[in-house]
Amino acid sequence: MNKLKQLWKTHRQLVLFILLMSVFRSAVADWYSVPTGSMQPTIKEGDRIVVNKMAYDLRVPFTDASILATGQPSRGEIVVFESVAANKRLIKRVIGLPGDTVSLRNEILFINGQALDYAVISNDTQQLLAKENLFGLVHDIRIEKTASDKLSQFDTVTVPDNHYLVMGDNRRNSADSRVYGFVPRDELKGKATRIAFSVDYDDYYLPRKERFFTSLYAE
Repeated sequence: MNKLKQLWKTHRQLVLFILLMSVFRSAVADWYSVPTGSMQPTIKEGDRIVVNKMAYDLRVPFTDASILATGQPSRGEIVVFESVAANKRLIKRVIGLPGDTVSLRNEILFINGQALDYAVISNDTQQLLAKENLFGLVHDIRIEKTASDKLSQFDTVTVPDNHYLVMGDNRRNSADSRVYGFVPRDELKGKATRIAFSVDYDDYYLPRKERFFTSLYAE
């Protein structure tokens, strides 16, 4: 018992720090690594993404129990969610809100009957890069011409209450609502806000200096 007391006196500051950091990462904010390119060009493989876990809910630390709803996702926000349908954590962009009608025709999104505006950045035999204007939130999308076009369109759907339609910015290479269906509100874990840092898997895991603590949204 005396040894335990001595250990506590010696290391209590470290223990308290670890405990507080664990609570912070569990309920307030955390960062996640991104293993796939489904959100390119906005998010690259190797990016470590800062996630605000209090953006939508205040949760009991170390649980999924919500104490209080703190907000609702807006169109264009990038969300992290634990997908039951996919059986894994995913990160995608919110396209449709509850009650919205959404369709995709030849890569062009229609929301509530209105076609979104697009400005082509580059267009070659491999890919097309464009800026998509999601009702005022402008972001980049990528269309790989060498990939299958089976995800290039879908008929009009209505987003149910307490659900969201999400898509990846890498439009032909993203398993999202077009594959797994709408995302229930209670699967949301937080809002992705910034790139904490990024490592280049193709360059000996060296850091990408230009992506250090950069925002995921136009500023």
